[in-house]
Amino acid sequence: MPATKPIRLTETVKAGGCASKLSPAMLDRVLAKLPKQTDPNVLVGFDHADDAGVYQIGPDMALVQTVDFFTPMVDDPYTFGQIAATNALSDVYAMGGRPITALAHVCFPADGELEVLGQVLSGGLSKMIEAGCAVIGGHSVRDDEMKFGYSVTGLIDPGRVFSNAGAQPGDHLVFTKALGTGVICTAIKKHKAEPAWVEAAIRSMTTLNKKAGELIAAKGYAVHAMTDVTGFGFIAHAREIAMASEVSLHLFSESIPVLPGALECVRAGDIPGGLKANRDFAECVVGYERDIPEDFKAILFDPQTAGGLLISIAPEESKEFILELEEMGIPARYVGDVTESGKPLIRIY
Repeated sequence: MPATKPIRLTETVKAGGCASKLSPAMLDRVLAKLPKQTDPNVLVGFDHADDAGVYQIGPDMALVQTVDFFTPMVDDPYTFGQIAATNALSDVYAMGGRPITALAHVCFPADGELEVLGQVLSGGLSKMIEAGCAVIGGHSVRDDEMKFGYSVTGLIDPGRVFSNAGAQPGDHLVFTKALGTGVICTAIKKHKAEPAWVEAAIRSMTTLNKKAGELIAAKGYAVHAMTDVTGFGFIAHAREIAMASEVSLHLFSESIPVLPGALECVRAGDIPGGLKANRDFAECVVGYERDIPEDFKAILFDPQTAGGLLISIAPEESKEFILELEEMGIPARYVGDVTESGKPLIRIY
């Protein structure tokens, strides 16, 4: 009998991970036409493109809820499950919440190998267990393209919710991961990614934002706004903070970390469609204050999967905050400043 060819998950889908999401421009047009929320218990809705919704259920308690699922961006099923769980959990951490329960979402081919599905579910469960989040059910449908993710519910103090709004002029911007997962995953799909690039990208995409979230909660740092950088890329998520907070941002290009191999992928043309959509949508608010290399410009719009937290924090606390994050093994960087509102909305130096 001939040997069975191993399944490469990335060959079964057109686009992988957060690069498979709808463009921000499409969502912007649709959401703008929806009616405003009238329930006073909705503390955070979809008005400012926040990472999760927040609904108050008591004087000192609120629910934080999110949903995230996507197609495979790596070939190993177990790793794909881990990344999907890490990405879904991140939205709760980005709001300042603690995840408690999750529901799995599965789209899987009717003739697919059950061993593959079992590994995906097992990988996802491993990260949910690491997060202390109980998987209590889920839903599945037949689909020619596999998709996987979770709805996650968490608890949050209604007086300490970190939304896109709230950044203050003078704040420092801190970022907790490196950019480039989108282009590296595109190179994986094309069989062009170096093993070291893949290893670094997977390590980033399977690292929970739990430690940073818990540090902020435990130490009471003066965080004014926070988001996780995912499918819309670094600039579009920064844009959301700037617009919701009615401020402008100055970003330092030499301080923004990039994953090994990411710039090489851009130069080789390994550009996901999501990067182009993000750039078409958000580059209009950007002013380049010096000669920025074209490959680095592209990375700023790269759709990230399970990306880092972008945090607006009081300047007098940023140095200690970064040092504590580094001691915990989180490669945090001071990447910019919040300024008074002006044009362009985002300046890159």
